Parts: sequence; C-alpha cells; structure tokens
Amino acid sequence: MVRTLIRRRKKSFREDDVTVTDPPKVRRAVTAAALGNTMEWFDFGVYAYLAGTLGKVFFPSSSPGAQVVSTFATFAAAFLVRPLGGLVFGPLGDRVGRQKVLALTMIMMAASTFAVGFLPTYAAVGFAAPLLLLVCRLVQGFSTGGEYAGATTYIAEYAPDKRRGFLGSWLDFGTFVGYSLGSGLVTVLTAVLGTDGMTDWGWRIPFFVAGPMGIIGLYMRLKLEETPAFQKEEAYQATESRSGSGDDPVEEARQSGKGRLKEIFTKHWEAVLICMGLVLLYNVTNYMVTSYLPTYMSSTLGEPETTSQLLVLGTMLLVVLLITTVGRTSDRWGRRPVFMAGSVALIALSAPAFLLIRQGGILLPALGCAVLGLLLVCFAGTAASTLPALFPTRLRYGALSIAFNISVSIFGGTTPLFTSGLVEATGNEMVPAYYLMVAGVIGLVATFFLHETAGRPLRGSGPMVETPEQARELVARSRTAAGRQARDVWLRVRDLWRGPPH
Repeated sequence: MVRTLIRRRKKSFREDDVTVTDPPKVRRAVTAAALGNTMEWFDFGVYAYLAGTLGKVFFPSSSPGAQVVSTFATFAAAFLVRPLGGLVFGPLGDRVGRQKVLALTMIMMAASTFAVGFLPTYAAVGFAAPLLLLVCRLVQGFSTGGEYAGATTYIAEYAPDKRRGFLGSWLDFGTFVGYSLGSGLVTVLTAVLGTDGMTDWGWRIPFFVAGPMGIIGLYMRLKLEETPAFQKEEAYQATESRSGSGDDPVEEARQSGKGRLKEIFTKHWEAVLICMGLVLLYNVTNYMVTSYLPTYMSSTLGEPETTSQLLVLGTMLLVVLLITTVGRTSDRWGRRPVFMAGSVALIALSAPAFLLIRQGGILLPALGCAVLGLLLVCFAGTAASTLPALFPTRLRYGALSIAFNISVSIFGGTTPLFTSGLVEATGNEMVPAYYLMVAGVIGLVATFFLHETAGRPLRGSGPMVETPEQARELVARSRTAAGRQARDVWLRVRDLWRGPPH
C-alpha cells in the first residue's frame, strides 16, 4: 500500500499534459511578434541616425554637443514611462490575454511614430516643437512598455521546448532588421539629399514609412489566436471559479492586480533581479551600439556621418546573419553558457574594440564594430527564450514587463544620454568601453544565479512538442522514469523498515 501511495505522488505525464504545437500557427505567431519588434526598432534606428539632424530641427539654439545631449534626453524620456506601460499592459495581458494587448500596443506605437513626421519645427512654433516631440516619444515609450515582454511571452508560449531558443531569436532578428531598415533608409536619404536637405524636410520621410508598417503589423496580430499556455491557464481558472474556490476572498485578492504585483515582488523577487541583470547586460550593449555609436563616431571622433552610419549598419547586418544561429546554439548547449561567455567577453573586449574604433579610417573601426556586434549577438540571440522562462504562466507577462522595463528605463535607454554626457564632461573618449565593462560584470553575476531552462517546459506549463510521436515518446519516458523513481523510494523505505543488516 505504501508503494502505491508513493507511485501516486510521483505522477508521470499524461497525454493531455503534453501540447503538440501546430507549425503554421507557430510560424504566424513568430512572424507577427517579430514584425512588431521590427516596427519598434525601425523607429529606434531612425531616431539614432537622425540624432544630429533632429537636434538642429528641434534644438537649434544649442551648441552641437548640447543638441546631441538634448536629442538623447528626449530619447531617454520615453524610457521613463516604460515601467508605467509595463505596469498597465503586463498584468492586463495576464488577465485578458496576450494577443489583445499586443494588438493595442501596435496601434499606439505606429500612430505615435507616424505623428513625428507631421511635427512642426522649432523655427515654425518655437518651444512647442520639442514639447510635441516629447509627447510622441512618451506615447511610444508607454506602448513599448508592453511590447517586448508581450512578444517574448507570446513566442515562448507557442514554441516547442526544444526549439524555444531558435524560435525566440527570430523576435530579436526582427529587432535588428527593423533597426537596419531604419538606419539604412536614413543613410540613403542623407547620401541623396545631403545634410541641408535632411534638415529642411528629409528627416520626415522615415517617420512617414512607419504608418504602412504599423497597419501591416496590426492586421497580422489581429489574425492571431491566444497562446496554448494562456488558454490552459484560463480554463483552469474558470474551473476553479465554477468549483467555488473563486468565491474565496483570499483567492480573489490573489487574482487581482494588486495581488499579482505583491506576488511578483514577494515570491519571485529573485527571478525579478536575475531578469533585471540580464536585461541590463543586453540593453546597455544594445543601445550603446545601435543608438550611441553612430553619434559617437561622427560627433565625438569627427568621422563623416555616412562612414559612421555605414559601419554601424554593417554591424547590424552581422548581428542579423548570426542571431538565429546563436538561438539554435542555446537550444543545444544551454542559455547559461551563452550568457556567461558573452559577459566575460564583454569585460575583456570592450576596451580593445573602442581603441580600434578610435583609430580612424575604415578597416580598424570596422573591426572594432564587428567585435561589438559579436558581443551583442550573444545576448540578442538568447534573451527572448531565457527571460519568459523565469516566471510562471499566470504572472509571466506582468512580471516580465515590470522587471524588463524597470531595467531598460534605468540602464538601457539612458545609455546614450549618460555616455554622451560623461564624454562631454570628462573629455575621455574611452567612457563607452568602461560603461560596457560594468554592464558585463553585472550580467556575469546575474548569469551565475540563472537556472538552466533550455529544452525544459516553461514554469507553470506542461511540455510542448512538435509531433504526436514526440508526445507519446515523452509520456512513455516519463512513466518509465516515474516508475523507477517510485521503485527506488520503495526500496529505501523497505530497507528502513528492515533495519541495518546483521
């Protein structure tokens, strides 16, 4: 009887516990989520490459250095409201569904980016011009607060366990494709129209492109279904409600917005801190390369704008080419080794990379940019599969939104502002390298406490496989393992009853 009770406690998987993914639905989910990131980072690429031009248009009375700082201050202001967006959209996504919130964030993001193209200049309306730019950036930041966490959650909850790294990497593939499209468009326009043409009216064109991109992305997201993990969680909550447990005041408080927030910071605080450390590592590197590096090379080092733009654009194309390979590698070798290797390399190679960039010309700066691109892809190819796995299904969107956006707001989005300000104040052109090295140390500490999740089910969810054959094989293996585990426990209990041999 004891053996029977032990066997019951060590339950194996049933066929209902294993989700078999639908490949066409997975492809649609990955494409729609990645397209939203493409849209978001198209704007970032445009804004980073137009920093000098926007400074002249919206802050003409300042010195060139102050114009750049003012433009990046407006850029950073959008990140101050991202935690608010995360607090609103994250818990909302856990309650009403991922798909609905992702459609809403797409609308807000596309509309606010499109509106920048219609803004009047400082010469036309004075101080109202930068204020209107700030309003558009705040709306962008608020909507983005629910975008990346929702997109990573959506892909992670659709992906088979053994391919989550590869499929998740397509989200950040969209990120860098969007950045490359935005920065490439600005580079072409600058070459065709010249600096004066871009300052007069050419700067508006990239923002106008955001409108049609947003419509396409919205259409794709409206066609999506809810994730299997969320559907199962929703069905479970409905069953609990019908059984009467939903009338429990304690359970009602737990399911409320305040109850979820309290649970995130009391029961999952370690996962929140690990998430913030990894996000800091990824986003400081990301914004240093994508948002600050073009301005650093042109404004600080005095390189021609076209040269600096082409070098960073080439770096982004390198990341695009390698990112899915890194994602697939993390499925095979694990997320933790990739993050660990990238953190150590960031500490060791940041200074040599910036020394190469400072040499001038084309070849050595290109080599320095390539080093930074290889460092960045270690984090970009792994983040989307690592971060959602830190939290359980019922809290995943909210917890990830809050942790991600707090870290991005404080450390990631402010990277161009802080770095440009420190370079301006100290005159030390190696400040960006030191900044990256500090980020590498913090990321290394976070990775040390990270538990490996590659090939394993998400917390709070059952296994996900690609075919019915894989599901049957998994169930059979789990039954065998459960039987062996129960047998081993029974043998130990029997030996305890019999006592030591005489």
